[in-house]
Amino acid sequence: MPVKDNLKDKLDGEELDLSMGNLTKVPVKELAALPKATVIDLSCNQLQTLPDNIGILSHIIKLDLSKNQLTGLPNGIGNLPKLQHLDLLGNKIRTLPTSFAQLKALRWLDMKENPLEESLRRVVGDCLNDKECKICATRVLAYMKNKKTETEKERQKELQMLKEQQAKTDKLKKKEDEKQRELKKKQKMEEKEMRRRLYEEQEAERRLEEMQADEENDEDTSYEGNGDTSIDNKQYTKSGVSCWSILVSIIFLLVAMPIGIFFYCDSHSNLSDCRVFNGYVDQLHKYIQKVAKQAGIS
Repeated sequence: MPVKDNLKDKLDGEELDLSMGNLTKVPVKELAALPKATVIDLSCNQLQTLPDNIGILSHIIKLDLSKNQLTGLPNGIGNLPKLQHLDLLGNKIRTLPTSFAQLKALRWLDMKENPLEESLRRVVGDCLNDKECKICATRVLAYMKNKKTETEKERQKELQMLKEQQAKTDKLKKKEDEKQRELKKKQKMEEKEMRRRLYEEQEAERRLEEMQADEENDEDTSYEGNGDTSIDNKQYTKSGVSCWSILVSIIFLLVAMPIGIFFYCDSHSNLSDCRVFNGYVDQLHKYIQKVAKQAGIS
């Protein structure tokens, strides 16, 4: 590859002739150091590709790349704002990058002897003379602008589709997340309900055990109470029998004593006590007769 000094030796005014040098790469950095070289001839070399940083050669006005092996141009080609003349004759180019539409200063273009795609070939034309090459430049720029617009529309359409797809995916994800949240919420509610039921069952069992324990305590207390009552009843019965016996005895004595005294005094009427007793008996007899007479009893 030629070094900077060698390039300077090849510089003739504004023209730099690097043709027929079997170059396989373009010395971009060295060319960028020669801003005076506005016309560069790289024809008849072995170039298959151009570096994308070719756009740093913004000072180039005329560029000859004819008779190489180029299969295409990099996007950086659109960063040559001063390029007016471009020769691509005799390469293997099929299509051009959309950035080609940015070459607003381009006035001359030759693309003969390239395997161009049909739509581009019809736009390029024959380029048999200088006039046709100028027309070719104008038509190709318009074609690439339209293609760039269409490509941009397609890109925007794809971006919109991707955006819609992403929105749809986000919506589905949001719906799925909401579904999962509802499912978790439902599971938590079911778990809470199960815990509540278990708690109620445990409470019911505890209350039942307490009731059973209270009933057992009541039975024990009742049994003890019944035992005391039986003893009291027995004592009461015994006491009652004793009281009745005493009462009957008293009544018997109260009846028997007057009768006994009556019969005793009837046979011993001469005794002073018996006379008094008999007097009480006579008064009682008279009182009874009087009451009977008043009651109409004879």
